[in-house]
Amino acid sequence: MSHDAQDEALLAAARAARQRAFAPYSGFLVGAAVRAADGRVFTGCNVEVASYSLTCCAERVAVFKAVSEGATELVACAVVADMSPPASPCGACRQVLYDFGADMSLLLENVQGELRRLPLKLLLPDAFEPAQVLQAVKAHHGA
Repeated sequence: MSHDAQDEALLAAARAARQRAFAPYSGFLVGAAVRAADGRVFTGCNVEVASYSLTCCAERVAVFKAVSEGATELVACAVVADMSPPASPCGACRQVLYDFGADMSLLLENVQGELRRLPLKLLLPDAFEPAQVLQAVKAHHGA
């Protein structure tokens, strides 16, 4: 599957981020990169800690870095791991990605270069919609 220069740059950023993954327990290294609507790219890697449930996935690290820098509209996410077929984001990451880019495209690649491209909505077809949550909160508080 062919892809453009922006996609290749996003994949390259995810590959580089994977090299910084901290996974002493699982050994499963994951890198991610998100592209904001303004073109900026933010990277993340998975970070494992002794209390395994506190581990943070690469995708969420990248999104949180983007948001912390003021980028709240994301258009694409690349994920690179050593898995065939290429790994897709976990359920928690799917929701986090959706909140900041429901229409984003995903580029999923493994270290052998196998690539899958798909829309996030395909992986989260009946998403928990941020607007619906806000509406419910307002209704609950009588606003």
